[in-house]
Amino acid sequence: MTTVTEAAPETRPFEADVAKLLQLMVHSIYSEKDIFLRELISNAADACEKLRYDALSDAGLLAGDDAQPRITVTLDADNRRLTVEDNGIGMGEVELAEALGTIARSGTKAFVERIAASKEAEGAQLIGQFGVGFYSAFMVADRVEVASRRAGAGDAALWASDGQGAYTIQPLDPSEAPARGTRVTLHLKEDAASFAEAYTVERTIKTQSGHVPVPISLKDKPDAEPRQIADGAALWTRPKAQVTGQEYADFYQSVAGQYDTPALTLHYRAEGLNDYSVLAFVPETKPFDLFDPDRAGRLKLYVRRVFITDEAHILPRYLRFVRGLVDSDDLPLNVSREMIQESPILATIQKGVTNRLLSELGKLAGSEEESEAERYQKIWENFGPVLKEGLYEDYARRETLLGLARFKSTASGAGWRSMTDYVGALKENQTAIYYAVGADLDRLAASPQLEGFRARGIEVLLLNDQIDSFWVTAGVDHDGKPFKSVTQGLADLGLIPLLEGQAPATPASDDVAGFIGFVKQTLGDAVADVRASERLTESAVCLVASDSGMDRQLERLLAASGRLPEAAKPILEINPRHELIVRLGALGETDEGLREDAAHLLFDEARIADGEPPAEPRAFASRLARVIGRALP
Repeated sequence: MTTVTEAAPETRPFEADVAKLLQLMVHSIYSEKDIFLRELISNAADACEKLRYDALSDAGLLAGDDAQPRITVTLDADNRRLTVEDNGIGMGEVELAEALGTIARSGTKAFVERIAASKEAEGAQLIGQFGVGFYSAFMVADRVEVASRRAGAGDAALWASDGQGAYTIQPLDPSEAPARGTRVTLHLKEDAASFAEAYTVERTIKTQSGHVPVPISLKDKPDAEPRQIADGAALWTRPKAQVTGQEYADFYQSVAGQYDTPALTLHYRAEGLNDYSVLAFVPETKPFDLFDPDRAGRLKLYVRRVFITDEAHILPRYLRFVRGLVDSDDLPLNVSREMIQESPILATIQKGVTNRLLSELGKLAGSEEESEAERYQKIWENFGPVLKEGLYEDYARRETLLGLARFKSTASGAGWRSMTDYVGALKENQTAIYYAVGADLDRLAASPQLEGFRARGIEVLLLNDQIDSFWVTAGVDHDGKPFKSVTQGLADLGLIPLLEGQAPATPASDDVAGFIGFVKQTLGDAVADVRASERLTESAVCLVASDSGMDRQLERLLAASGRLPEAAKPILEINPRHELIVRLGALGETDEGLREDAAHLLFDEARIADGEPPAEPRAFASRLARVIGRALP
């Protein structure tokens, strides 16, 4: 290439120790070398989309004979070169340095920041990230050159690097640059020479990038005529029956920026009062930032195949793991963020897409085919904690979401239970759906609060996600039955028959009743109450919350986050039939010191079983030592 000046090109170091980062990325992030071609074509398609958007307000940007967007791939096997050229928005010298001089800097993000100040396009964004994907070219090339000219500009620039730690940038003679857009030239390594062969490149493009909404042409040699190998027909505009599973997978990987395959694909066209197309995917694996509190939905919004934004709230936050797009025929092309969110058309789209997606998940969840049931179980294991946020946030769809929910329970074993399964196992006179909330399933399953329920064969849901502490308190019910914590209030189990072989509860003896009163007096303000328990059958003690108080796990979460200034005092329940309690009751008033130590130790035992430390660790150790000392000969 000849340059517009004879001055030596300016050499600049990459930012942030890019040499090391580049080597790590090239050798670790990408497992297949041919991924570079998809990344370069995706960037070229993004550039064409940006130009189409800018041309809405400045038609002069498309002046000339080359108005239709295109991507051209040129091969030069003799010199081991491959070139990807587009006629999109292009870049100037400063933009080249900013976009390609820093790993993971997004050219798209810079584009957003530039147009954000424009009233006509306030808040518009593109989803494509001209960042790390570009650098995958160094997996197959020992030198990469990028020649570019901004649409509407006369100047051009050349960026070049061998990927070893520095790059050069210089002005480029306009006659050697694209009339508009960007040309990326790869000088291929010897072991990557096959990427200059027509068969390999054509097959790779058709496999990975045949879906992009920009026509792609291939030139077998630098002086050959280009031949079209992809027509630029957007995948979502094609009938579902004409799209293969591999095409869906390729499109998903491109739009989602992931390398797994979709667990569920939703592709349909809605026609009626509002017309729009939907192509959405549920990932097979969890995105690393799934629980980022700032994470929003990732559905792109198109209007008549022109990309508008990825900030439109098309799906509720509890479906933020879904990837894909919606293409509306009815929204105006120059719609702003405010107009989008206030548009009744978007409200219709939001409702329709959300309901359809939940319906498809419901069909998968309710399938009698074992393979489909296993597929849904995998989806639930990945995204169940996020879907359960909808039980707290989305009252209108709460029953639908409960139908999708799967739970571990005292009856689930290694599997999962649905609400249909739970209701089908209700016991005689059972009027509530019982649950226990905590951070550890094994500890929950061994909780002393479950003993009375286990003795009656009552199934208890074991909820170990943080969101569980909140949605169960939001007035949720199912089949007319409320959700009730096993650690809250009186167990109220008297009307439910015991399982065969379980001995019926007997009233506390006078001695035991006297001891329970003594424990209450001894503990004083440390507890709200001390009472005989109906729920305990094996353990001596447990802690519960009052009837009107909040679940103890929720109380701990709120206290830890500073949203609860003071935790409520618990209720200590004592099993009046437990051998230890009976023997302590029989002591009467003959050994006041032992009874006082026992009262405090029982309280600490209940705290430990509930996942809390003793109230006063040093006092606990002293009391335990005294009690053990009395037992020794």
